[in-house]
Amino acid sequence: QVHVVESGGGVVQPGGSLRLSCLVSGSAFSTTYVEWYRQAPGKERESVASITRYWSTNYRDSVKGRFAISRDNSRNTVYLQTNSLKPEDTAVYYCKARQSGIEYWGQGTQVTVSA
Repeated sequence: QVHVVESGGGVVQPGGSLRLSCLVSGSAFSTTYVEWYRQAPGKERESVASITRYWSTNYRDSVKGRFAISRDNSRNTVYLQTNSLKPEDTAVYYCKARQSGIEYWGQGTQVTVSA
């Protein structure tokens, strides 16, 4: 069984930064595809950024140049560095891991951007 745990959320002022972490259990992490999503109140869940086993990354347009996704295979962790945060970035951020075609979701971490 694979477990996914997000952490690092919080309350930050506009222009601030947070580093979100996604810890994925199991020995197959180095081959795991990981994707960050977010869901704001009243809105659908949307993909934010992803990283493959080969370190190929992808971002939604609204976060390009502000967010950076990376992975540390020695720690079974994917990071999402969020910079220059805006009020519209406020959402619950979820991490999805995919191994052998099976997807695993975490419980999410709240990011609130407010003055």
